[in-house]
Amino acid sequence: MSFFMMDYEFKMKTQNERVKVEDLFDYEGCKVGRGTYGHVYKGRRKDGSDNKDYALKQIEGTGLSMSACREIALLRELKHPNVINLVRVFLSHNDRKVWLMFDFAEHDLWHIIKYHRAAKANKTKPFSVNKPMVKSLLYQILDGIHYLHSNWVLHRDLKPANILVMGEGPERGRVKIADMGFARLFNAPLKPLADLDPVVVTFWYRAPELLLGARHYTKAIDIWAIGCIFAELLTSEPIFHCRQEDIKTSNPYHHDQLDRIFNVMGFPHEKDWEDIKKMPEHPTLLKDFKKSNYVNCSLVKYMERHKIKPDTKSFQLLQKLLLMDPNKRITSDQAMQDPYFSEEPYPTQDVFQNLGPTIPYPKREFLTDDDQEEKSENKQRQNQQQPQPQQQHQQVPQQSQQPQQSNQHDNHPSKRVRLSGPPGHPGQMNSQQIPISQQQEFHQQQMMYSNAQQQQSNFQQRFQ
Repeated sequence: MSFFMMDYEFKMKTQNERVKVEDLFDYEGCKVGRGTYGHVYKGRRKDGSDNKDYALKQIEGTGLSMSACREIALLRELKHPNVINLVRVFLSHNDRKVWLMFDFAEHDLWHIIKYHRAAKANKTKPFSVNKPMVKSLLYQILDGIHYLHSNWVLHRDLKPANILVMGEGPERGRVKIADMGFARLFNAPLKPLADLDPVVVTFWYRAPELLLGARHYTKAIDIWAIGCIFAELLTSEPIFHCRQEDIKTSNPYHHDQLDRIFNVMGFPHEKDWEDIKKMPEHPTLLKDFKKSNYVNCSLVKYMERHKIKPDTKSFQLLQKLLLMDPNKRITSDQAMQDPYFSEEPYPTQDVFQNLGPTIPYPKREFLTDDDQEEKSENKQRQNQQQPQPQQQHQQVPQQSQQPQQSNQHDNHPSKRVRLSGPPGHPGQMNSQQIPISQQQEFHQQQMMYSNAQQQQSNFQQRFQ
């Protein structure tokens, strides 16, 4: 057994010195979010060294999932005012939990749009998002995505729930793009990205090339998602809402979602999208759909129903963001130079600036296990749940999977750790001197350590 275990005294020393989340922060009873990723708590330092609130994200499951690895690896390198700031990572050794510490954002676009949609249904309060606020939100989203794309990073899961907005404080009204668990580098992929993650981007915000099985997708998928968010801000309604639940399958083709897109945009013509015939699911598309069913459908008509006229700068930018052909879709840099942002009112750093001194949106509520509001919100989100990426490899219990490959470094002598030294070594400890319960505990901990080494090695292969 000693061959597989670390030096016991060193292990105990490092375990006692390791900083624990529960020792530093008050967060009990302050859960503000829950999903497939885990739980998010609002926490504040116990020692009162600062009066800031932090978001403490406890990753679901044990150990490091691929999703958590991606998020940590990217956010440690990426620093931008419109990208969420990862402050610290905590590894809880006893229960093998991973905690990510972020700056706390009081609002997100999902709740802001929900607020206006409820007002629209009840015919109370202003039911459309303030126009200057929409412009400021969009500009900051584009700025953050332009930074990611400039650093060869695709976000791949843009949706209102992942666009945070800071509340009262020095960064009031600042947009923060969050949840980088599905982000990937795309500068030099070893394989087509579709081989690694066949299904990405939450259902309603998924670009048509993804639904048609594109194997080499680009940053244009993020631009389509931004167009969907922009339309939702303008109308308070998800533009490509599909009633059918998202299907967690490796097959990217989805008839009902494509039908919803065509009902808004019209059926794509080859003259407008020359490469559509090269899409893997193009034969299925021709078999399942009739062009004649969508001759009266267009983005112009859809937005006019929501009182957005085609001669407005906002509509013209939206049209460029939602072009069917990804090669013709506008880039984030081009979008930021669009005439929409050159006319008054100009975008502001505080998206709430035109709403007065008080932010009208409610703060995040604390959740409990039997919170009825949480249950109803989760039910509404069922159609938007991000499917697990499917591969031919075994699943890892988080948002992504990990190839089952042995790595030559796992068996390298320098990677081996043990409890006892060579016979006669002064630091040697007899395993009989250690209580059985502690031997079992450290055997489990060493297994976790070995798994983490293999995950890290496999992550490096896949992330690059």
